[in-house]
Amino acid sequence: MSQLMFKGLKVLDCSSFIAAPAAATILSDFGADVIKIEPPGAGDPYRAVPSLPTMPQAKENYAWMLASRNKRGLALNLAMPVAQEVARRLVAQADIFITNFPAVVRKKLGLRYGDLAPLNDRLIYASFTGYGEHGEEAAKPGFDITAWWARSGLMDGVRTQATAPPARSLTGMGDHPSGISLYASIVMGLYQRQLTGKGAHVGTSLLANGIWCNGVMAQAALCGAQFIDRPPREQALNAFTNYYQCRDGRWLILTILNEARQWPVFIKCLGREDLQNDPRFATSRDRMTHAVELTAVLDKTFATRDRSEWRDILSAGGIVFDVVASAQDIPNDKQILANEILVPFDNETVLTVASPISVEGQDKVTPRRPPDVGQHTDEVLREAGYDAATIVKLRADGAVA
Repeated sequence: MSQLMFKGLKVLDCSSFIAAPAAATILSDFGADVIKIEPPGAGDPYRAVPSLPTMPQAKENYAWMLASRNKRGLALNLAMPVAQEVARRLVAQADIFITNFPAVVRKKLGLRYGDLAPLNDRLIYASFTGYGEHGEEAAKPGFDITAWWARSGLMDGVRTQATAPPARSLTGMGDHPSGISLYASIVMGLYQRQLTGKGAHVGTSLLANGIWCNGVMAQAALCGAQFIDRPPREQALNAFTNYYQCRDGRWLILTILNEARQWPVFIKCLGREDLQNDPRFATSRDRMTHAVELTAVLDKTFATRDRSEWRDILSAGGIVFDVVASAQDIPNDKQILANEILVPFDNETVLTVASPISVEGQDKVTPRRPPDVGQHTDEVLREAGYDAATIVKLRADGAVA
């Protein structure tokens, strides 16, 4: 018998863009009834992101498909007091309220924890911010490219070499892992509610998640470590954890940690048994001492075959490596498909990215397309106790759409 862990939970997704809505998406994947609250008209500004000239162009609104699948849509003009009353009625009936509105906006709209908690003592109030709830920058707007990527040290740390410019991030790269943290916070709040019967104020921030993702280097700094500038790839200190370009211009990366044992197998895979007698590479210490020279040898060797050939050869030899994939490789990756990391929308061949969590014995819903702006407004209001005449008046007044 199928089981959906969060069936019966009502979630109000009163957030925009990526990280906070992503947490709601995961809840919806396991059966929660998620109501996406958007302003009438254009809705969440994130809907328009794929149309920007810097983004990949497609017929589908791919960003919105991922951010708001399975949800029901409510168009609510929260600038109006009457619409704020609607929100409060919904909160009184909900299990979880998710928001990433800035603190000043929450205050203006009456959507702070202190405003909503008295309406529902079992409410899990999930707050997502850029820079945290405290300190002089608490009200500062934050995106993953700023608070998560740049401020955390990640942007500086992944330079290809010390003299290279800082590296740019990808859209949503920090938002999706941060959404996992917010999801975890919500689930912990639900567990606390199970123990105590009371709701909770839970949350996280882009900055906290960025520091956590850069945790090894952050902890090194906390311990007063002396940092070493990253050398150019050609001057890497270890040829066995370097990346190499193949004949077809594509790349692979090695992660050979036990090179003393794998060296004979590795050079046999490469067809370079002659290196066994090269005094520069006779021992592990020699291979480290002459890492620059070994990298140059491997560069020339990997350039003699296409990546697909090297992939078969290295896999057969048990060498630890992987291909440096592009986004275009993902839809046809057999390992990704075998593990249902990509799943189809209901009654479609179009795939979407599954949330990266599984619980044995617990099903996920078959993904449904995201709603249009206000697609389920009437349905949601009826369930909340509004009669048809009141809904008509709310719409006529511009409070809902």
